[in-house]
Amino acid sequence: MKRVICFAGAALLLTGCGHSKTGKPPAEAVPVKVAQATRQDVPVEVIAIGYGEPLATVTLRPQIEGQVEKVLFNEGQFVQTGDPLLELDKRPFEAALRLAEANLKKDQAMLSDSQSELRRMNELREHDFAATREQEQTQANSEARAAQVQADQAEIDMARLRLEYCTIRAPFAGRTGVRLVERGKAVKANETDMVVLNQMSPIYVRFAVPEQHLTQIREQMAKGPLEVRATLSGEAGPPEVGKLTFVDNQVDASTGQIKLKASFTNERGRIWPGRFMNVALVVDHRAGAVVVPTQAVQAGQNGSFLYVVTADGSAATRPVQIEPGPASHLIVKGQVKEGDTVVVDGQSRLAPGAKVRVIDEPAKVAPKTT
Repeated sequence: MKRVICFAGAALLLTGCGHSKTGKPPAEAVPVKVAQATRQDVPVEVIAIGYGEPLATVTLRPQIEGQVEKVLFNEGQFVQTGDPLLELDKRPFEAALRLAEANLKKDQAMLSDSQSELRRMNELREHDFAATREQEQTQANSEARAAQVQADQAEIDMARLRLEYCTIRAPFAGRTGVRLVERGKAVKANETDMVVLNQMSPIYVRFAVPEQHLTQIREQMAKGPLEVRATLSGEAGPPEVGKLTFVDNQVDASTGQIKLKASFTNERGRIWPGRFMNVALVVDHRAGAVVVPTQAVQAGQNGSFLYVVTADGSAATRPVQIEPGPASHLIVKGQVKEGDTVVVDGQSRLAPGAKVRVIDEPAKVAPKTT
């Protein structure tokens, strides 16, 4: 009985050893997320980091000396062209205007009298009842009175202008900054900063791209304005769309980049001066390009590649060449075609030939670029 048991145990051991040498247990499928490669007409974009820059900015200063009487705006308020922002004490300038007007009336009366005297002197001179010298003196006096009236009128105009300067108005539509003066503060002409006003609509976005794109940019600009898209981090919704309006006249030798500006209408007020954003300059359009999500493409020793799911449910690598594509997607060239299922998550556990288990539905269509 003991021999039978030993032989039976040995047989079992031999059977087990034989299975480990000749058979392979089924490999566990790797869970992955996938998407589908699609074909569409897409823009070719140059990606950069940009920041908002006001189309116009001005630090408002008084043109006369005085004392701040009223502050008529709130910090950060949007104002229209001509809106009053501050008022200085008008009383000294109103008094100066009244004095100028009184001087005008006085000199107008004296002018009228001198003109009457001149007419009388002219009549006397015609009958030789007055000397030529007396006539000349009377005429000179009348002309001097007329000149004084003109000077009085100029003084009135200047007094009225100073009175207008008591109200500081917005020179253009924009958004006010921090209030730099308070009621009661004495200000000096052309010296005291009162508030900074930035024009917000339209607005510039300044950015820079590598110099190798300069030739293509110039060629495309000769055909028409280039589109620029600005994506603001932390905000939902489509990107702001503007036009390239400025290309610098030199390449920055220290960075090898060319400075650019794009103009945006900024109707929704999303772009702010100094705010950073992702900028995409559209330099061309690619018809019928194959695009995949950016996260599908991996970097290898021999270049970029991605995993596709074959018909038998296993993973296979495909080498590709890539170009920037629509938002969060890349244009790929190589052994990938429209409709291929590509792996977008889980590549770190994959190897060529490994079985895969799709844990989500493939994305059918890449985001539209319009």
